[in-house]
Amino acid sequence: MIVMPWFFDLLTNRESVAHSLLAIMLVSVAGLALGHIRFKGVSVGIAGVLFAGLAFAHFGMSVNHDVLHFLREFGLILFVFTIGIQVGPGFFASLRKTGLPLNVAAAAIVLLGVGLSVAQWRYFLGADEAGLRAAVGLMSGATTNTPSMAAGTAAFADVEARRAATTQRTIQTSSQTSTQSPTTSSTTPPAASPAASAEPHTAAANPRAGGVIGSAYAIAYPIGILGVLLTMIVIRIAFRIDIAREHRELAAGGTNPTLDVLNLELLNAALVGKAIRMIPTLGDSGVVITRLLRDRQVQVAGPDQVLQLGDVVTAVGPTKGLEDLEMIVGRRTAIDARAIGSDITVRRVLVSRAPSVGKNISELGLREKYGVQMTRVIRSGFELPVTALTRLQFGDRVVVVGESASMPAVIAELGDSPKALDRPLLIPILLGIAIGVIFGSIPIAIPGLPMPLKLGLAGGPLVVAIVLSRVNRIGPLIWYMPNSANMMLRELGIVLFLACVGLLSGESFISTFQAHGLQWVLVGAAITIVPVMAVGIIARAIFHMNYITLVGLLAGSMTDPPALAFAQGVTGSDAPTVSYATVYPLVMLLRVLAAQIVVLLLAAG
Repeated sequence: MIVMPWFFDLLTNRESVAHSLLAIMLVSVAGLALGHIRFKGVSVGIAGVLFAGLAFAHFGMSVNHDVLHFLREFGLILFVFTIGIQVGPGFFASLRKTGLPLNVAAAAIVLLGVGLSVAQWRYFLGADEAGLRAAVGLMSGATTNTPSMAAGTAAFADVEARRAATTQRTIQTSSQTSTQSPTTSSTTPPAASPAASAEPHTAAANPRAGGVIGSAYAIAYPIGILGVLLTMIVIRIAFRIDIAREHRELAAGGTNPTLDVLNLELLNAALVGKAIRMIPTLGDSGVVITRLLRDRQVQVAGPDQVLQLGDVVTAVGPTKGLEDLEMIVGRRTAIDARAIGSDITVRRVLVSRAPSVGKNISELGLREKYGVQMTRVIRSGFELPVTALTRLQFGDRVVVVGESASMPAVIAELGDSPKALDRPLLIPILLGIAIGVIFGSIPIAIPGLPMPLKLGLAGGPLVVAIVLSRVNRIGPLIWYMPNSANMMLRELGIVLFLACVGLLSGESFISTFQAHGLQWVLVGAAITIVPVMAVGIIARAIFHMNYITLVGLLAGSMTDPPALAFAQGVTGSDAPTVSYATVYPLVMLLRVLAAQIVVLLLAAG
């Protein structure tokens, strides 16, 4: 068989961009196929791309390192930015109430893991820079956190660049001193030092700079997945967890309250002649009175509606708020105002009109303008209670109760255009990434650190995306991304990143594994299991945390989607997703910062 010259060139010209892209695509396809293979319900998932890259590189595939470094960083940016866009809207709200103890527990897992990694470096891995690289890689792999590996690699590159710059300045100073010395012949140039011509040892100049980190990450990653699953199983057995009872307790505790509807007959004489807004239990409870039945006539209930004895009111809101309202108003009744014929209708309206985005319910004034009531907001699949300060975001669906004649005006106010959700908002996204790159490059001087800290390409875009998605809109710019687009870009980003890391680390992976494999597996297992087991046992035994919430917390503390899938399977529901999403943003940021701080303290000190 004769191979055409152009095809032979494509396969062998390792410095061409076309060859590099072909190699990365082949690695990605093979890795994704590997990630779909399951063994007893568990798979390596997206990490299969990393293992495929290691294998391809080990068997001789070489790729242009400039292309690899660019695609690695670009993939990482896409990954963390899309994560920030998705979790940002609920991040700050999650820090309140039940979110605070969850984030404290997750932060404790992170800090325990960091402390254990440093101890392993000092006493088992060799207290030198090579051991530190291994420790950073093991810490990232054992916690299945790819951005922390990228942050640690970038921090080492900064340290090496600073050393090279310092060496260069020292040589220049010595050269100038030698030239000015009277004992030095003016006709004899100073001897060239090997260091004088040394290039800064950046990651780009030294392609294998991150090889040890990548190899350690790959070795520890499977242990990171299995260790969390093992912890969930051990806690369930040790505490004799009854999943059905945990579900009942979770529902009763209102960790993720559902919205109900209740019809109440007014029997409290103290409320007669007073407006609905004066009922004590309303306000911030999230309960909205939507209809009022009087003399067989149904009308939309507004805050200024005056109550009379025997009125039947229909209320929507969290179960706890409805129970409090019942104690004040009167008693439940079988009469349902919704079943009585009237001109009142219910519509679900999509928020897609830019002027309405970012406004709260009070600022919109739909009740005052059109005589309608907004009863709930549906966001990312969850129903949220409505208060005057509830702020609408692009893509929300709101439930509106009002007369049929008012609905066209409400729809025109909010937009209700599904096509708007499918239209890509590229300018805000690209501008957000640019701001994230700038923000991540800002040096932050912290007392005690020998070098300024940078959030880098892992932390900068993540923080900016969280903030921008929470703000949601600035002037004509709306930071919104459809879930399908978000998942597509996120998966593309992490696939590119892992493929490049595997190709960069694969050449020396086998020799590294033969030299340190067993030791690194044990160290990685300790970094994974000890923190999650300790915090998990304390959370359950002392603070009596619900098991369904706990397994979501453990998966989120490792930013580990396979562990979340396992938690959902163990509990038979999607409820662990709530605590997973609650701790995910903080954990991601802490792990990115921790990797950099460890490197700057121990390598640059």
